[in-house]
Amino acid sequence: QVQLVESGGGLVQAGGSLRLSCAASGISFHLYAMKWYRQAPGKQRELVAAITSGGSTNYADSVKGRFTISRANADNTVYLQMNSLKPEDTAVYYCYAYLNVRSEYWGRGTEVTVSS
Repeated sequence: QVQLVESGGGLVQAGGSLRLSCAASGISFHLYAMKWYRQAPGKQRELVAAITSGGSTNYADSVKGRFTISRANADNTVYLQMNSLKPEDTAVYYCYAYLNVRSEYWGRGTEVTVSS
């Protein structure tokens, strides 16, 4: 059974940092592209950051220079280091794994709240 379990969310003041983790099981993790999405209250889910199986990364313009995505294939884990957090980063953050249209999975999310 495939599981993606996010952790590391919480309440932080503006300007602070958090590191999110997503532990995967039940998949050949090293083959999958991994992504972080977020969904703020009343808004659509949006892509925050992505990392390919080969380690290439890309970011939403709103987080470039502040967030860093990385992966540890030996631990089946993907990370999102979030620095210089802003109130507008407040959202539920979701981990997503993609290999092909028949092999894509979502985690349940972890909540991040940034106070001003």
